[in-house]
Amino acid sequence: MARRLLAALAAISITVSVLFGDSVDCFDGGGKSEPQPTLCDELILPAGYPCSEYMIQTKDGFLLGLQRVSSSSSSLRFGHAGERGPPVLLLHGLFMAGDAWFLNTPEQSLGFILADQGFDVWVGNVRGTRWSHGHRSYSVKNKKFWDWSWQELALYDMAEMINYIYSVTNSKLFIVGHSQGTIISFAAFTQPDIVEKVEAAALLSPISYLDHATAPLVLRMVSMHIDQMVLTMGIHQLNFKSEWGTNLLVSLCDTRLSCGDMLSSITGKNCCFNESRVAYYLDQEPHPSSAKNLNHLFQMIREGTFSKYDYGKLKNVKVYGKFKPPKFDLSRIPKSLPLWMAYGGNDALADVTDVKHTLQELPSTPELVYLENYGHVDFILSLQARQDLYDPMINFFKSSGKYSSI
Repeated sequence: MARRLLAALAAISITVSVLFGDSVDCFDGGGKSEPQPTLCDELILPAGYPCSEYMIQTKDGFLLGLQRVSSSSSSLRFGHAGERGPPVLLLHGLFMAGDAWFLNTPEQSLGFILADQGFDVWVGNVRGTRWSHGHRSYSVKNKKFWDWSWQELALYDMAEMINYIYSVTNSKLFIVGHSQGTIISFAAFTQPDIVEKVEAAALLSPISYLDHATAPLVLRMVSMHIDQMVLTMGIHQLNFKSEWGTNLLVSLCDTRLSCGDMLSSITGKNCCFNESRVAYYLDQEPHPSSAKNLNHLFQMIREGTFSKYDYGKLKNVKVYGKFKPPKFDLSRIPKSLPLWMAYGGNDALADVTDVKHTLQELPSTPELVYLENYGHVDFILSLQARQDLYDPMINFFKSSGKYSSI
């Protein structure tokens, strides 16, 4: 064990200057830089869908990118051009961004499908991702830029997205989340001032507990305390969009953990996405995240809790006024909030046992879709997702309250 720890530490040390160093400058808060390509320009407008870019500011100063997508044909559903359907906010997973909803064809990608069905589609991008725009004060090279976890994504990023969209549309929102997008949704829904603006939510690979995750590579990183190593070394940004990032993951493998199928070792065996498009997917993914965010997720695995970030007893007292961080209490999610959840038998992150734990704590009884052969990535990239997931999800939304006439 000690030898493997030293080997991993050495591998991290070698990659620091390239993977986490000064070479990343795509959003230099406060500095001048060349205009960056937008998500609308990259994926949505070329597919023939109207798309607009928005920038919003969180209470702690982060500048987030939002895209608004519609279908030129969907306006016909509402009587005259320019009239939009009900708003839906899409929330992506860890090391992903809003492009995750548009990586397949328009007939297979949820973002396009929702637009064609008449929804007013808003695409969320959390802080640190390439489709967001930095911070009003901090450069991306400043460690303060990366001092956040999914806790802030829920209470600041998601909250601001919902508030902004609500102010523009004057309408409650539908929420769709995948993976990390479900974590922040569950946390946000415990806050009355946020959930009051939500009409209903559909959660793919829903996560509030992670202590039964079975992903071999993830569990190996947890047992080796890789998250704590990188923080101790002063590494704050995690950016795996490089050959060095892949090499870092490979360095964690040995003969007892085959990393020949790197994706399956992280997500579980995926049944249904097009493996011939992996190179195309990697043109967009992965996006950066923070080391603190990874640490918070690994705390969930180690401790079996759905709580705020654990700083350790002394700092917890300073930040929270108690030795242990406060829990996000799922029983506080309103029973009146309609929930639809889809989970898979091969998902190594949103494990069935943990999903059942979540269901036990919710005050309501969500509509459920269980797909035995689905892994974690299938929920956004499966070639069969439309019939397996998206059509049932849309029927759920259309049956919700005032939107039943869509």
